[in-house]
Amino acid sequence: MKKEDKTIVIKQIATTVGEYTNFYLTDIATLNAAKTSALRRECNKQEIKLVVVKNTLFKKALEQTGSDFSALDPALKGNTAIMFSNNANSPAKLIKTFAKGTDIPKLKAAYVQESFYVGAENLDLLISIKSKNELIGDVIALLQSPAKNVISALQSGGQTIHGVLKTLSERS
Repeated sequence: MKKEDKTIVIKQIATTVGEYTNFYLTDIATLNAAKTSALRRECNKQEIKLVVVKNTLFKKALEQTGSDFSALDPALKGNTAIMFSNNANSPAKLIKTFAKGTDIPKLKAAYVQESFYVGAENLDLLISIKSKNELIGDVIALLQSPAKNVISALQSGGQTIHGVLKTLSERS
């Protein structure tokens, strides 16, 4: 590859890193063509961008972002495919479901919510990370539950208050 072509590829990768908040480094080298196509289709369905890159070009692209991604260096050996996503746990769930029985794709490392996770042992932890929409849903549910409790207490309390007032008026 010519130097000019490498420069273009590095800029494209750096732009892609900037567009997505999370990315996963995986190894899909031993997948055959049919399984690779199936993985790509599943990635497209879940809005995950799958890109196969050379490690040196990816390192240079990360350097251009201005952030320190040196924690990922141990994972940048051998074949590397990158799953870019704005949803924190979608790629982890996809890796887990797709790898049943074969362990491919294999998680090498991940950069999720400004944190580094190196090693396949982090896959279950990454699956449990809640996405932004899931967290918003949890907050809304928490905010609604006290209001629901107050409303139900007032509705049931109408009978209770009436009973208390009736009892007090009878005592007088």
